[in-house]
Amino acid sequence: MQATRIVAIRHGETAWNVDTRIQGHLDIPLNDTGLWQATQVAQALVGEPIAAIYSSDLQRAHATAQAVARTTGAPLKTEPGLRERSFGHFQGRTFAEIEAELPEDALRWRKRDPHYTPEGGESLVTLRDRIERTVTALAQQHVGEQVVMVAHGGVLDVLYRLATRQDIQAPRTWQLANAAINRLLWTPDGLTLVGWADTQHLDQIVVRDENHA
Repeated sequence: MQATRIVAIRHGETAWNVDTRIQGHLDIPLNDTGLWQATQVAQALVGEPIAAIYSSDLQRAHATAQAVARTTGAPLKTEPGLRERSFGHFQGRTFAEIEAELPEDALRWRKRDPHYTPEGGESLVTLRDRIERTVTALAQQHVGEQVVMVAHGGVLDVLYRLATRQDIQAPRTWQLANAAINRLLWTPDGLTLVGWADTQHLDQIVVRDENHA
């Protein structure tokens, strides 16, 4: 069967990840730890056949992808369809601030209401559909090859759910660690999971994991 191997990577750490501040479509750079993580994940992929690297256009993902491109020599292409979920008026706030200032909104968000849309943002259904459409379109161009996709926590969460056929409202029990290596296989029947949350290349520091990035 026609298949494309996908290495999916969440961007390196940012200061807002540390502060649990919602980034969404806001363009926050990597911090020093994130830059180190990007270098480490790039080194971990040396020697692997990579036909192309696709990255969200937000700089935290793009800088991570640039490190992989420099180290592996694979061509880098920007793909806005791999952006994080837009959180609208949640962006720039911490989790605690959202719960204090917008308790009703926070409750619907925490319950993973699939159709709840933060003001100016995207619902989980909209995000899932965007990611599934984008990844399918990219994978179809590389049947028989391996590609790297560098994106965000919300994007990686969708990929895991699609690959394991888990409902969009199911509680998350898997990690979305910064700069972890996650492997999937795409065929015309959809995604399947090969390996998840490999952080051996980051063992020198504590791996950070939050719900969103």
